[in-house]
Amino acid sequence: MFYQSVVRPLLFRWDPENVHHFTMALLQNPLLAALATLGSTIQNSSLRRTIFGIDFPNPVGLAAGFDKNALLLPVWEKFGFGHAEIGTVTLHGQEGNPKPRIFRIPEAQAIINRMGFPNEGADRIAQRLEGYKSNGNWPKIPVGINIGKSKVTPLEEAPGDYLGSFQRLERYADYVAINVSSPNTPGLRSLQTKESLSRILEPIQKANSRTLPILVKIAPDLSAEEIDVVLETMEQFHCAGIIATNTTLDKSSVPLKEEGGLSGAPVREKSTAIIRSIAQKTGGRFPIIGVGGIQFPEEAQEKLAAGASLVQLYTGFIYQGPHSVKRILTQL
Repeated sequence: MFYQSVVRPLLFRWDPENVHHFTMALLQNPLLAALATLGSTIQNSSLRRTIFGIDFPNPVGLAAGFDKNALLLPVWEKFGFGHAEIGTVTLHGQEGNPKPRIFRIPEAQAIINRMGFPNEGADRIAQRLEGYKSNGNWPKIPVGINIGKSKVTPLEEAPGDYLGSFQRLERYADYVAINVSSPNTPGLRSLQTKESLSRILEPIQKANSRTLPILVKIAPDLSAEEIDVVLETMEQFHCAGIIATNTTLDKSSVPLKEEGGLSGAPVREKSTAIIRSIAQKTGGRFPIIGVGGIQFPEEAQEKLAAGASLVQLYTGFIYQGPHSVKRILTQL
């Protein structure tokens, strides 16, 4: 309640992206990180899950987009997360889209963003990850790495771009997520077709000597037929799971119509419906990570009941604060 009544109103007076960078900088201080995460963790063997061969201490993870450059990778488990997905990482470092590019909609518990994958690039982030390994700061929770296409790379050259990122980063990942569903990189969502997705997945799986679990993150705006095509392609190339879903372009439920992807409470029902449909179609062949509109325990339970094996938070973590993970886990 202190976060919602005191901290959040103060933070929400500032530009959202500045607040994010400010908070990330504070949490790089070990003492401040310890204070912010005090009492956030919960240990219970009933929460453990083994999904695509990986042991997760609990089913609640941090979604990609929050820690694009893996700046706080050792910290996320202290908030209680059972895994953390870093990125989206692109082969080439890039600034992303012009600012402002994040917009809060507090009355809808939602955010619109058009970030455009700002990140330091695969080589720089690989160096940071190697540093965590060498200095003993690697987290105990599983780490996913989300990779996307560099904006400067033409769509026809996207397979080589994804492969380059995979080759630089796969040794640090417990799983790799292929992001072909962000609405903020021109043409990216067109890579969800069978031909385009096949051209990305085939070379990655050929290079996948560790048999690392490969997941695909899809958009909530796909039709049932388009989702069927994605699932068929994933099965053809032996993918381990699917992440449902990314942000939506449908802003009919919110007053703000800024360009970009909408996340938060308005996406909840759409993402849950897609999760339920995928689970029914596949009969559990593809473990699902459910994302979209999770703020409270009931919403996490809803996605798990619909067929998700794991869930992830992003916008809900911003609106509900540092103890939101513990509240969800306590009820689970």
